[in-house]
Amino acid sequence: MNMYDHPDINLKEVKQILDKFLKVLQNRAIRGFVLALIILLSIAFGVKIYFPQYFDSQIKSFLAPIEIRLEKLKNEELVKNQDLSKQADLYTSPISYEQAIIDSVKQASPSVVSIIISKNMPVYEQYFTDPFEGFASPFFDLGPGFDIQVPQYKQKGTEKKEVGGGSGFIVSEDGLIVTNKHVVIDKEAEYTVLTNDGQKYSAKVLALDPVQDLAIIKIQTNDVSKKFPAIKLGDFTGIQIGQGAIAIGNALGEFRNTVSVGIVSGLSRTISASGTSGFSEVLEDIIQTDAAINSGNSGGPLLNLKGEVIGINTAMAQGANSIGFAIPINRAKKDIEQVITTNKIFYPFLGVRYTLVNLEIKEKYKLSFDYGALVLAGEKGEVAITADSAAEKAGLKEKDLILEINGEKITQENSMAKIIQKYNPNDKISLKIIRDEKEIFIDVVLGERS
Repeated sequence: MNMYDHPDINLKEVKQILDKFLKVLQNRAIRGFVLALIILLSIAFGVKIYFPQYFDSQIKSFLAPIEIRLEKLKNEELVKNQDLSKQADLYTSPISYEQAIIDSVKQASPSVVSIIISKNMPVYEQYFTDPFEGFASPFFDLGPGFDIQVPQYKQKGTEKKEVGGGSGFIVSEDGLIVTNKHVVIDKEAEYTVLTNDGQKYSAKVLALDPVQDLAIIKIQTNDVSKKFPAIKLGDFTGIQIGQGAIAIGNALGEFRNTVSVGIVSGLSRTISASGTSGFSEVLEDIIQTDAAINSGNSGGPLLNLKGEVIGINTAMAQGANSIGFAIPINRAKKDIEQVITTNKIFYPFLGVRYTLVNLEIKEKYKLSFDYGALVLAGEKGEVAITADSAAEKAGLKEKDLILEINGEKITQENSMAKIIQKYNPNDKISLKIIRDEKEIFIDVVLGERS
């Protein structure tokens, strides 16, 4: 058939279809439904023609709840996408895990140094003496060949010896180095820095952090034009549990720039760190990592997968596997700035010895509150109030319960030391105190601890 020809109509088939339709309409229920539908459509058409505004308003009122629901869903999706975007901004790695480690180590290693601790140690000479020499009695004479010789020792001068080691990292081109305080705490020791390219330099301790296990030392060189590779400092803000972590340091004081890899396995830890030299300190808000931190790693950098320093390796848990701790880099940033501008590291200082209140302390001392800082003397004679301190000048007393500082509540998670570190020396703060079951407020001008 030509495409322009009209198709033939089969009248017999058309008649059969009409007969079926008429047969269906003979059903009374169906006929009533069709009639009702025709009437409704006619009414709707009439309303639309003669009352268009009313018709439009009814349609809008019908659609309004649907539009509101759609808009709400749209906003919820937008907020969800924004939250995901913020989370992505916290820490993202655009490259492969293995390549990120390689690039980070390559970038940071030239700035990581080994610190050698040397000290003049006494040299002893051995000699022998007869303990019975000078006795005239024949009782002590055992005959020829039977002389008793007892070894004795005497000092024969001193000799400089290597007594320990640690790690650090260069943070400025003129040779400023961040390390741990316990690495360079011995005032009688000498410190030598061994750089990644094998060069040795003497180092001078510039400042020790009075609160954190941090110190700033500087390479000593006569070459004023010498520039050292400074490491890239990151930001502790936004760090997440599970993100990659790389530790670099002088492992065991023997293996320079040893690299270990793991993750950030915990945040906001509080630890009590101690060393063989008698050093002991309570550290708060510490990073926990399973990247291996060995003896000698102290003071080395903990990196993210962008090659940025996020922490300073400071301690390892004895008797455990893969539990190490690092101080957040933001603490060291403040120390670096203070040393550059004032040649010292300082903190605001209140001058009280206290214990944070929990349920056990509350019951023991019959307190009315389960939070705050209770001012107490130590069991070994440590005073509750430091002499001539800001606390003493303000009139604080032992057994005072300090509840708040400038309206900020003191808790186990938000200790008094953590709150005070937000301020500067000479700042005035208001303490909310319970004394003799009465609430009082005392203003204190903070002192300085350096």
